[in-house]
Amino acid sequence: MKIQREKFSRPTMQNFGATKHQQSGSVVFILITLLAIMMILVAANGRALLDLHRQTKLLEHRQVERLNASQTNTTGRTELPPGSGAQQRVPAGSNGTK
Repeated sequence: MKIQREKFSRPTMQNFGATKHQQSGSVVFILITLLAIMMILVAANGRALLDLHRQTKLLEHRQVERLNASQTNTTGRTELPPGSGAQQRVPAGSNGTK
């Protein structure tokens, strides 16, 4: 049985350059693929962030409306306008002197 030397021989400079060129081509392809995946993730995250911002604004608007509606149902304190002639009440039995 003869062993073929071609399978066990060292690659020549010509073959070595071709192999290196193919490897660098696949590295470039892998890097471009990874970059494309990263760009897709950035775009998806930007979209999700925009949706969250819109939901936050909507919730804030609803909460402000709810709080404003609850304030209109409360009874407020009424104060007399200045100069209306109303006097303060003095308890009976005390005439203001010591």
